[in-house]
Amino acid sequence: IEGREAIRTWVNRKLNPGDDDSKAVDTFIITLIAFNVLSVIVETEQAVADAYATFFLVNETISTLIFTIEYVLRIWVCTRLPAFASGRAIGARVRYAFSMMALVDFIAIAPFFLSFIQMDLRVARAVRLMRLVRILKMARYTHAVTTLGNVIARKKEELAISTFVTVMVLILSASAMYFAEHLAQPEAFRSIPESMWWAVVTITSVGYGDVAPITGIGKMLGAVICMIGVLIVALPTG
Repeated sequence: IEGREAIRTWVNRKLNPGDDDSKAVDTFIITLIAFNVLSVIVETEQAVADAYATFFLVNETISTLIFTIEYVLRIWVCTRLPAFASGRAIGARVRYAFSMMALVDFIAIAPFFLSFIQMDLRVARAVRLMRLVRILKMARYTHAVTTLGNVIARKKEELAISTFVTVMVLILSASAMYFAEHLAQPEAFRSIPESMWWAVVTITSVGYGDVAPITGIGKMLGAVICMIGVLIVALPTG
């Protein structure tokens, strides 16, 4: 038992290194994640996918095997983490398996195993693209992402208010523009949901120009909404 606990402690230090521990495993996993995400992106080019089909298959198989081993080991050593150290080991592992990062780890390996199931071709393509979720695994190894998460957790009330105000302004802007422009441009502003596209690109200051007001009241509303868009961007920044 002591030998097993010593191995578990050693594995935990490799997977969850402290400031004084080696970061070799972290560096390897980050590199593998980056290479996998790049592979998924390149594989969407059909000519490249056909020419290097064997390489992509071998790469996906080996990478999934490594990620699966990592996932199983993390569940095995999770009782060494302070948040899962109390209670029975089985209960702690179940709680860990449903934690955010553990779910990301699981979703990252699931598409490979789902590919062996007979399914509609369109669904199969969507499942394969789910491998891009692996990029979220980097959050575990990036200190900046952890810091960002802590900031969001501390300021969640302010961010929630900013989100609510933004959604409210979007709805009101789309509604106002619909009533102002619907008769003049029935195709562009066919309904309030259709007008929502114009509201989004205007408030975010993107302004593609594919939809624009042509009536006097519409242009006036558009100018006011553009100014509100600047304030909306500044609100969460503060």
